[in-house]
Amino acid sequence: MRTIDLFAGAGGLSLGFDLAGVGYESIFAVENDQAAARTFKRNFGCEVNAGTIELVTQYPEADVIVGGPPCQGFSPLGRDRDDVSRAQLNELWRHYLTAVREVRPKAFVIENVPEFQRSAQFAKLLELMETDKVLRDYGFAYGALHAADYGVPQSRRRGIFIAVRDVESVPWPPPITHGPDSPDGTPYATVRDVIADLPPQPEADDVIWDGERQDLHIKRNPRPMSLERYKAIPEGGNRFDLARNRPDLLPNCWRNKPTGTTDVMGRLWWDRPSVTIRTEFYKPEKGRYLHPEAHRPITHREAARLQSFPDEFVFEGTKIEVARQIGNAVPPLLGKAIAEHVHAVAFANETTKD
Repeated sequence: MRTIDLFAGAGGLSLGFDLAGVGYESIFAVENDQAAARTFKRNFGCEVNAGTIELVTQYPEADVIVGGPPCQGFSPLGRDRDDVSRAQLNELWRHYLTAVREVRPKAFVIENVPEFQRSAQFAKLLELMETDKVLRDYGFAYGALHAADYGVPQSRRRGIFIAVRDVESVPWPPPITHGPDSPDGTPYATVRDVIADLPPQPEADDVIWDGERQDLHIKRNPRPMSLERYKAIPEGGNRFDLARNRPDLLPNCWRNKPTGTTDVMGRLWWDRPSVTIRTEFYKPEKGRYLHPEAHRPITHREAARLQSFPDEFVFEGTKIEVARQIGNAVPPLLGKAIAEHVHAVAFANETTKD
């Protein structure tokens, strides 16, 4: 089953389809970020259009199209963008549908922030699914999926839209595998499950690939004051613990603002899924990114594992570029659950016949 990945990033969603083990094959991808495009090319070996989707003039034949149009125009984290750039980002999903109309795949998947599904643009998409001469042949379903419900050791919600040609509807949601709503009560994967085996004090200096392996477990060199701040925060604590335990170390911006988010300068819990891993997870002032025990932020390797990337997956680029790819990715295990669901709805009968 040939797949195309649009707005592909590093390939988390495509990796999930590969991990499903039912015969998906990546044959083409589009990604504007040059480092992420190189990452996709290295790991999947297919043709990658390393540029904007507007310049793609022809797509290969494929059975499935997947992809996540940029979410910054819809996400609350993008609220500071100017109106013009937000509008441009908000329209990129239309180029995704252009590819669907040309290729007419058996199925397609759109991934985005949950806010997209409450937008005027999404309402237009639903209208097109009923009126467009190509899109109206697809049954569909959509909603917000919690990555932890599918084995990802992370609390992360993504808006997923699945469409399958020549079916009346698509069952929803994909079968949950972990947590209290799973059939056998399999517990959520936790931070401890995936990073406890890594050395508390990393030694690598960079994310450079040496030809055989890539050591993403890289160290940072915090200032002495930062280190003292980390030491004042217990497992599950945050900047308010810093205020109680070491008020002398509080920066003025926090001293003058006694209320606010509880994740800033937060420390993860060992026995829970992590918070959402974003692109600047190496900065504790950006969220709950301190290691549960060691006095440091999580490393690139730890963040990749919390996103459910296997260690053999190789990222191209600088430390900052790799971090951006990790934080922006669809967790592969969430992608795997979506891939299995698409296969069950769209291809299982065909496979049986073969």
